[in-house]
Amino acid sequence: MAMTEPLCLLSVHAHPDDEASKGAGTIARYHASGVRTVLVTCTGGEEGEILNPAVNTPENHQRLAEIRLAELERAARVIGYDELVMLGYRDSGMPDSVANSHPGSFAQAPLEEAVERLVRVIRRVRPQVIVTYPEEQGGYRHPDHLRVNEISVHAFEASGNPDLYPLAGPPFSPSKLYYSVWAKGQFLARHAKFVEMGIESPYSEEMFKAWFEREEIPSTTRIDLNGFTDVRRKALLAHETQIDPASNFWFGLPEEIEEEIFSYDLYALARSVVALPERQEDDLFDEIVATTRI
Repeated sequence: MAMTEPLCLLSVHAHPDDEASKGAGTIARYHASGVRTVLVTCTGGEEGEILNPAVNTPENHQRLAEIRLAELERAARVIGYDELVMLGYRDSGMPDSVANSHPGSFAQAPLEEAVERLVRVIRRVRPQVIVTYPEEQGGYRHPDHLRVNEISVHAFEASGNPDLYPLAGPPFSPSKLYYSVWAKGQFLARHAKFVEMGIESPYSEEMFKAWFEREEIPSTTRIDLNGFTDVRRKALLAHETQIDPASNFWFGLPEEIEEEIFSYDLYALARSVVALPERQEDDLFDEIVATTRI
């Protein structure tokens, strides 16, 4: 597929901190190789809790939206995003919460409006690859995460159609749409390390039932994070209000063990307009040729 444009990777996330917990090392690797990296965050995370006791103050609760944006900007710099785009919606809160019905929430936004906003970004930055969430998210049914999948799929298919959203810019067709997926084996290995080292595991019996007994989405692509395994931890710590640095869930094991376990990211190819390899991919830009190359 001959192209004259540099490579660009666009990630679509629901809230501030999602960009840190999902695929941070992948983005850092591509950014370091010269790929333009763009982050779309759909909401401001206004409904999130303050989980770090050191900063859990009434003043911070009052300024939560402002603080979350500053944390997001710091994390994006740590990861290596070249551009951050806020899609402009309010956090919808957890399922069945009062926040779901807020008129400014992502969950309440008209689908066509939200898709057009994302199409406008796609047509402006012209990414060959888009990374988003799968429809099935391991039992995590947050309205904003479900809506991210919905608008990403629609925007991927619509952005190249000149008859759709004519005011959103010149048509551009991305080549691939990937879902960020998790590996059951990584979390089982992490739990085993906690047990082996005599440290209380953060994975309860309820979590095992919710996460590990579900069938995982088969991956098509494995990205080696050699040299970038520390990015996830540093980006998470940039979210001071959401991430407790003393949390076993995030940082319970020694850094070298965490980085060994999370030495790769997995993705599932959901849509593609280029030829598909018969082997497992090790590059999101496989079969895409451009002026910038890993």
